[in-house]
Amino acid sequence: MDVRFVTRNVDVSEETKDLMEKKLAKIERFFNKIVDVQVVLDHKRGMSIVEITADVNGLTMRGEDYAPDMRKAFEKSLKNIERQVKRHKDYLKDRTHIKTHDISFDLPTDVFQDYRDQDDSSSRDIVKKKRFPVSVMLPAEATRQMDLLGHSFFVFRNGDSGEFNVVYRRHDGGYGLLEPQD
Repeated sequence: MDVRFVTRNVDVSEETKDLMEKKLAKIERFFNKIVDVQVVLDHKRGMSIVEITADVNGLTMRGEDYAPDMRKAFEKSLKNIERQVKRHKDYLKDRTHIKTHDISFDLPTDVFQDYRDQDDSSSRDIVKKKRFPVSVMLPAEATRQMDLLGHSFFVFRNGDSGEFNVVYRRHDGGYGLLEPQD
């Protein structure tokens, strides 16, 4: 497991980094497929903020917490990550395998034809473009991944239908699922 430290507005001693690295190594006993971990240490308004981001076999897990003491903030963030790793490991044990042999990754070209025909003068400027891998999963798994990342929506390929779907967090506290219409 590769551990990277990023410090902002704070100096951290080597012995504190070593202690944090030893404690991070202990989460491998819960799940041994942790590829790398990034620890961001920050200090704002008298509070130490620790954000731990772990790449767990392609799944991103994030824990963030704050406290007046850097070590306490780290311990709280580490507990968040441990809880997520344990929950993910339990989920993998209980999960039935998704049938992926019936899924096609080809998109029909006529889906986007209506948008190509529109007048360019009404188009908006795109200020950022982001590429990301789209995973095959069930909607329940997609909401779990969205919560782990702390995002308000998540794009995925549905394991049941093979179509692109979006899950999103609703303002009333529930989740929504967007499915394409034929």
